Amino acid sequence: MKTLKSFFFVAFTLVAFSCRGEINSNTAYSATPNPEPLTSKHYIKVALLLDTSNSMDGLIDQAKAQLWEIVNELSHAKCRNTRPNLQIALYEYGNDNLSERNGYIRKILNFTEDLDDVSKELFSLTTNGGSEYCGAVINSSLKELDWGKNADDLKMIFIAGNEPFSQGKINYKDAVMEARENDIVVNTIFCGDYKHGISSEWQRGAQLAYGDYMAINHNQHTVHIASPYDDMILQLNIKLNETYVPYGSRGRMKMAVQEEQDANAADYNKANAVSRTVTKGSHLYKNSSWDLVDAEKEKDFSYEALKKEDLPENLKHKTKAEIKAYVAEKRQQRLEIQNKIKELNAKRQAFIDTKKGENDNALESAMIKALRNQAEKKNYSWE
Repeated sequence: MKTLKSFFFVAFTLVAFSCRGEINSNTAYSATPNPEPLTSKHYIKVALLLDTSNSMDGLIDQAKAQLWEIVNELSHAKCRNTRPNLQIALYEYGNDNLSERNGYIRKILNFTEDLDDVSKELFSLTTNGGSEYCGAVINSSLKELDWGKNADDLKMIFIAGNEPFSQGKINYKDAVMEARENDIVVNTIFCGDYKHGISSEWQRGAQLAYGDYMAINHNQHTVHIASPYDDMILQLNIKLNETYVPYGSRGRMKMAVQEEQDANAADYNKANAVSRTVTKGSHLYKNSSWDLVDAEKEKDFSYEALKKEDLPENLKHKTKAEIKAYVAEKRQQRLEIQNKIKELNAKRQAFIDTKKGENDNALESAMIKALRNQAEKKNYSWE
């Protein structure tokens, strides 16, 4: 369903294109890229506010379908020759299963870099009801999330739904004006007719906070293009998983979550599983809270602080030197596999680009135009 090649494509690609510059087809998917720019402390912060009332099954379905594809687009963003970090927060609203006292709003995730958690929560969403209060959920995201004080961060809210934007006790104009005062852009995505979205004030909500207004058919099916490289990429995912070294009290559990999200992506369709594998091969897929290979890169990590009980069975009786050597070996294996994924994805992307004309979407073209207009205001570049 092309809803979130509308919603998610807009949400993430808008942020990514917030980087000033054009996509260079010769470099965007290079199999032998230049040395990776350092990861900076700049952040792309995206709060997704999803209507989960009865009519929004298509919207949730699109969230599942497009998450990895959009994150892959974002992996090419750079800020002053460094790679910004990506944080995603997730809310649902308008669901009668939620508390009436809280305005039928639920904060599902604070800002997080854990993309497996984002996927897990998207696959757990259900629809029911309801009463959709846009002003209230925007206000909640402003009050409850840590948006930070860095003026260079890209801070964006994306809210999607299909009821009048003005519903509820909290005036949406007050909420979006507060967002604007805090350098947070509000983008609105109306699930329905474009003119209906304007008359129900979704466009006005975006305009007041310097955002973009879009309307989408949330029940339209997403077109997935298969490539000759898909099976090879999926085989590399199996090998990639073998390079993770779980540690700590959450290690085994988080590895199980990783496997579960692999399965969720595969159950949706093969293209989704391939897109997830490409994400796992990028710098945006981080697991330092439970994987020793990622954790070792953190400034505050210390092998001396590791306890025997925190280690997997095969490392419990190893010396510190042996553990370091084992982790170094896994790191090298991971880098080699990730490079192979990038190489195959370059060929995959080139193949898909030759087929896109067959399933071109005018709405998607309109969104890209809006994204480029907004990108001119930012100082990011696109690799």
